[in-house]
Amino acid sequence: MRRKIAAGNWKMNGTGAALSELDALAQALPPNPPSVVICPPAPLLYRACEVVAGKGIDIGAQDCHMQSSGAHTGDISAAMIADTGAIYTIVGHSERRAAHEETNAMVRDKAKAAWAAGLTPILCIGEALEDREADNTLNIIGGQLAGSLPSDVSAENTVIAYEPIWAIGTGKVPTLAQIIEVHDFIRERLIARFGQDIGNAIPLLYGGSVKPDNAATIFKAENVDGALVGGASLKAGDFAPIIAALAAC
Repeated sequence: MRRKIAAGNWKMNGTGAALSELDALAQALPPNPPSVVICPPAPLLYRACEVVAGKGIDIGAQDCHMQSSGAHTGDISAAMIADTGAIYTIVGHSERRAAHEETNAMVRDKAKAAWAAGLTPILCIGEALEDREADNTLNIIGGQLAGSLPSDVSAENTVIAYEPIWAIGTGKVPTLAQIIEVHDFIRERLIARFGQDIGNAIPLLYGGSVKPDNAATIFKAENVDGALVGGASLKAGDFAPIIAALAAC
């Protein structure tokens, strides 16, 4: 059985007052919930870890630097993230790849840095609208997998999130058939590279306009093991039904 994970990416949203949503979310968790991860902005990491202690929610960062220390003004190392009590970090999100020109090699090095600090990277991949319209999705996904994933991947140290860029925050959602096609393709590539045991066990999350009213349908796909949720993770009332839908699968 693969781990089921419901991860929330708050992006650049929230101040200390938003941490009350974590208490509300903890109270709304269903019996036997999946793994729940919230990735708030970096200034909230330490306080978020304090709020959720013992409440069934883990905390992650939204990015980390590939170096452990040095002259990198404004950046945060994986060791600094781990020092807050967080245990996950997102790497390779499309917004980082685009706005900060992060390459596959940079994402791979960030995943390695996360491992070195004892963090689990949630490694993101996804195609732009022009790639989808040109029927080039699987080529893009295959290239990102090959270039971004280090060779020492295991089911315990890495989570992969497929997020079609054109669906992030737009309200547009791929059809279930399109999600299944990509997730099955990712699974096949993982098995081909890492073998049946590892390739079959790595959790694959879907992200991109996941909401309470579509989550249950998305989670029916065999190779969808959870979700990386953006806007709907900001409020416990929106995220809790998504978590419940995953728990029910």
